[in-house]
Amino acid sequence: MDLNKTLLTEVILLGFSNDRNINIGLFVLFLVIYLVTFLGNILIICLIVFYHQLHTPMYYFLCILSLVDLCNSSTVVPRLLADLCSVQRSISLGACTVQFYIVVLMGGSECLLLAIMAYDRYVAICRPLHYAILMRWSICYQLTAFLWITSFLVFVFPSLISPLPLCNPNQINHFMCEVLAVMTLSCYHVYADEFLVLVVCFVCMLLPFLFIIGTYISIIASVLKIRSAKRSKAFSTCTSHITVVVLFYGSALVMNFGATSPYTKNQGKYISLFYLIICPMLNPLIYSLNNSEVKDKLRKQYNRSLD
Repeated sequence: MDLNKTLLTEVILLGFSNDRNINIGLFVLFLVIYLVTFLGNILIICLIVFYHQLHTPMYYFLCILSLVDLCNSSTVVPRLLADLCSVQRSISLGACTVQFYIVVLMGGSECLLLAIMAYDRYVAICRPLHYAILMRWSICYQLTAFLWITSFLVFVFPSLISPLPLCNPNQINHFMCEVLAVMTLSCYHVYADEFLVLVVCFVCMLLPFLFIIGTYISIIASVLKIRSAKRSKAFSTCTSHITVVVLFYGSALVMNFGATSPYTKNQGKYISLFYLIICPMLNPLIYSLNNSEVKDKLRKQYNRSLD
């Protein structure tokens, strides 16, 4: 490490713009997005918790997805809103570290969770007679433990035992403490660390994505053998999940594999914006609009509130 460099105590986030009018418009936009995200995911969680008919493995994992999306959005957006109202967009190193770890943990968890949800749909459609055994609650709880433990060990633990020293200059071209953006503040060359990040992203993002593709190939093959009267119902249980997978994995894969140095360009923060802020808002809307059971419970709850 260069002795002439000073270790950081805070990080300055450049954000999107220094224009006051633009920042006011962005503040209103992101506030609306956050409110929709918060209310939508809380509503999904409450419906699943309080309606016994939704106490199934599919909705159990959907509840976890809503929790992950809520954590992601609540970790990033309130800080972004505060920065849009501030001239000095600095964040303490401690707060930056906490944001970094939460986003990394939630992102890794969502990758694995979407793969588990795909497996749930595979068992339900391709092996319906064995569904009660293969997706019994003890298995669901074990998959949940695997999800969180693996995400922590793979994404968080390595950087905990070998933290990256950060030096001046303390500015990053981002609205949050994103992995590759923070690595540009390293006191030394981080080529090995960048390679390690790519390897981890390959293992924990690309492989689950390929697993999801494989499960849906099997699902489609099985559904095509079903009589046309039941075919649309079988497909309808999967369309929401497929849409969420395409949105999340599409943006995340482009972020990590679409450019050699995404943190040096504006495209990195805009892609992060999509999968960390837009996707958590869209997910509850997608599941509520495409799922007849959720829509039925929403309709009952709305009618009950009117009485």
